Amino acid sequence: MKKFPITLKFLGGTNEVGRSAVAVKTGKVQILLDYGVLMDHAPGFPMHVPPKEVDAIIATHCHLDHCGAIPLFHIRGHTPVYGNPLTFELAELLISDFIHLSGYYLPYEYLDLQSMMNCSVGLAYRKPMKIGDLELELLNSGHIPGGVQALLRSTGERVLYTSDFNTEKTRLLSGADLEYGDLDALIIESTYASEDHENRVELERKFLSRVTEVVERGGTVLVPAFGVGRSQEITCVLAAYHFEYPVTIDGMTMKTNDILIRHQEYLQDPKLFTDSIHLTNWVHGWKDRRKAAGMPGVIVAPAGMLKGGAAVFYMQKLAKKKNNAIFLVSYQVPGTPGRELLEKRMFIINGTAKKVEAEMERFDFSSHCGRRELCETVKNVKGTPTVFVVHGAEENCQNFASWVEQEVGLKAAAPKAGEVFTI
Repeated sequence: MKKFPITLKFLGGTNEVGRSAVAVKTGKVQILLDYGVLMDHAPGFPMHVPPKEVDAIIATHCHLDHCGAIPLFHIRGHTPVYGNPLTFELAELLISDFIHLSGYYLPYEYLDLQSMMNCSVGLAYRKPMKIGDLELELLNSGHIPGGVQALLRSTGERVLYTSDFNTEKTRLLSGADLEYGDLDALIIESTYASEDHENRVELERKFLSRVTEVVERGGTVLVPAFGVGRSQEITCVLAAYHFEYPVTIDGMTMKTNDILIRHQEYLQDPKLFTDSIHLTNWVHGWKDRRKAAGMPGVIVAPAGMLKGGAAVFYMQKLAKKKNNAIFLVSYQVPGTPGRELLEKRMFIINGTAKKVEAEMERFDFSSHCGRRELCETVKNVKGTPTVFVVHGAEENCQNFASWVEQEVGLKAAAPKAGEVFTI
């Protein structure tokens, strides 16, 4: 049998965080690993690929920077999309919200999202699937519920795409599956390639101590958090330490919880998640919202970077009082209201930029590998793969690729958009 090489074309997510997309071509098929958007004032998209040339798309998880542009292939086409069943339910939630908020800037609409959902094919972890001459296997990524890494095999060549991954166990999820076997290529993220995360247990205890301190003096703590993943992680942490004061959840967090209640097999500790559900008060209207903002307790609400959502309402109610606190629990992208708050202590309240009087602190509850975990993953990989570093700031991608070559002795590259490599 004639052996065809695998070619990788990097379409996005190169020297940047956003619009992740890689085209993988074999002798018979071409598939896409993710097809996301760059979250800016106007969404940015990966390089174009004619839909008729794509045989399948792999959606590694529901975050918009990885799946937010997939409906483009369903405006007129019916390209199959493979992923974890939970990913599709969460992606429908997030992309629907994206259309609602950014529809003016998007070349697709709800009908195309529904077409994408009709073309979705749910795969369990570690269950191989044939796509032409390519075999696909999905491995747990430890990043968010339902998140996967993609292992590809074709004519003896093996390629692993980590997407976003986390090897450390959290309250919500177990760590990533690292049983890759021998590899010929490794496509790895580098979001935190320049920094280590704080020890998780110490971070949790510090967070709990600070939250308790604010609530016991009569203050309210706002935790702006992503509605999928981070919100559930925070409420699980509070449940694990038997936090005894009111905890309120709002916005997309509630819809996500409804979905996760039906998919608890993907969670690290289903009982803890159930306990966290019982711990929280769910907001069902403005009366509940105003009540939560006016009493001592914790409010967990999206958006994680304060670009919109219920968290903005709570900010306007809580930011002006020194007794309250705003605890950020995720990375704040430059240019977002969350980053402005972190750097300048300023926030737009009733149309005017005002200084925030409430206490402010950031806690690094990351769902990505830190530098130490990224380095260990590459050091422990089997075979002699070429390593492609993506999904990071330009400096992170290039520095990590240099580290791989100099310290591990593997060939490595930080691809530019449009670059093609043969495996």
